[in-house]
Amino acid sequence: MMVLAVAGSTVSTESTQQAFGYPTLFLLVLAGALVPVVPTGALVSSAAVVAFHQTAPFSLLLVFLVASCAAFLGDIALYWLGRRGMGSRNGSRWLEAIRRRAPEDRLAQAQRKLDDHGVTVLVLSRLVPAGRIPVMLACLMAEMPLRRFAHGNLPACLAWAVTYQLIGILGGSLFDEPWEGVVAAVALTLLISVVPSLWRRLRRSVTH
Repeated sequence: MMVLAVAGSTVSTESTQQAFGYPTLFLLVLAGALVPVVPTGALVSSAAVVAFHQTAPFSLLLVFLVASCAAFLGDIALYWLGRRGMGSRNGSRWLEAIRRRAPEDRLAQAQRKLDDHGVTVLVLSRLVPAGRIPVMLACLMAEMPLRRFAHGNLPACLAWAVTYQLIGILGGSLFDEPWEGVVAAVALTLLISVVPSLWRRLRRSVTH
């Protein structure tokens, strides 16, 4: 009887977490796609850690679907807003926000890759830290239609969600307590995002 009570309490707790967790994850990833200051990769990894420790059979699948859908919709909305800014005489604050986060050297590199590989470069841009915005701006400057951008961005968002979910699963499998796995996953995702910028700064200092 006590075992059944404990099991029922666990299921109830997980149901409550899911009722609040998935909508929150969706909104935060969506906001992070529109305003690129939210560490969305860390959010997905943390959610994957929690889902890994739950007994519900489809928790990890739901994290994947929610994260990839939110990322895709956020990217499409930001690209649409950017296209509106490109079409207006005075631009828009969304287009200016995209431009501020795309340094000239990164933009030039993104334009070269877009010319060489087309929309497939979107997949890599989603996986490389700080790579999404320069490639998106390159697509805007090339006047890529929204439909074509969406066609390339869908597999990019799916690959992104899988990658950061795997990081979370790795963190969750290393520790018994979910919070320990969350800390490990967040630390790993932040490290991944910081290392490329540090490497670029090191290369600049060496060349100069």
